Amino acid sequence: MGKIVCLMGRSSSGKDTIYKKLLQQDEVIVENIVPYTTRPIRAGEKDGVEYHFTDEEGFQKLLGAGSVIEARAYHTRLGLWRYFTVADERVDLERCSYMMITTLEAYEQIQKFYGADRVLPVLIELDDGIRLQRALDREKAQDQPKYEEMCRRFLADAEDFSEERIRQAGIVKRFYNNDLEECLEEITGYLKDNI
Repeated sequence: MGKIVCLMGRSSSGKDTIYKKLLQQDEVIVENIVPYTTRPIRAGEKDGVEYHFTDEEGFQKLLGAGSVIEARAYHTRLGLWRYFTVADERVDLERCSYMMITTLEAYEQIQKFYGADRVLPVLIELDDGIRLQRALDREKAQDQPKYEEMCRRFLADAEDFSEERIRQAGIVKRFYNNDLEECLEEITGYLKDNI
């Protein structure tokens, strides 16, 4: 019986890098769940890889069909951006385990949908100063940097990943990304023991 691994952490904590490396390794086999978003695609992203990119009409259609497991909406300086997870035939927990990048709020909704025993949290943490520098470097590399949005995300993380919210979600294990290889080794061991 498979599980869904929910990889979580504040922005620029290394989630994307860790996610890609975990999907490539052979010690624990998991398939990815690609979430959906209505935000604009960033330089270097591909539809169906990081996200399924859609618009508000596409979101409303999936919502109306009862396919949306969880959704978050962010009112940005660039408009309303939605991030959401869709229940579809691609997820078969009888066949294998899956992994996705998500938020604490989404993790809790995914637990409600699939059952707490089928969802495994992996919370990644990193020093705020390092995260802020990474976010700035990433934004500078964009064709049209959106620094205000970068700052909004950084500040929102303080609330979204507050100690109280982490505790309410029942997450006790954390993985510190001070050294990427050590962090990957620790997460891999954790996954081997739990899925």
